[in-house]
Amino acid sequence: MGREDKYTIEPGANLSRANLKGADLTDADLTGANLTYANLRRANLTDTDLTDTDLTGANLRRANLNCAYLCGANLTGVNLSGANLTGANLLFANLTGANLLTDANLTGATMPDGSIHK
Repeated sequence: MGREDKYTIEPGANLSRANLKGADLTDADLTGANLTYANLRRANLTDTDLTDTDLTGANLRRANLNCAYLCGANLTGVNLSGANLTGANLLFANLTGANLLTDANLTGATMPDGSIHK
């Protein structure tokens, strides 16, 4: 699926508490969406644009966020257990209370402070 075929959600769309478990959202544009407490467990979010998205309390357990763009996203209290964040951009993201370092793969991810995780 090329960039021209991206799924696009209206900026600021309210998907709070949506059940997107296992959804294939590869290359989608979810910029500014409200995904608070959404179930994204095992969802494929590869190359997805989640810029400024509110994911507070969302379940991203075992989600594939390979090369996802999470710049400025609110990930407060997010469950990222077993998530793949390889090459993801987390610049300026809020990770307060997220269980990011348990068993998530952060290889090559840009962290909120701009450093690259090894």
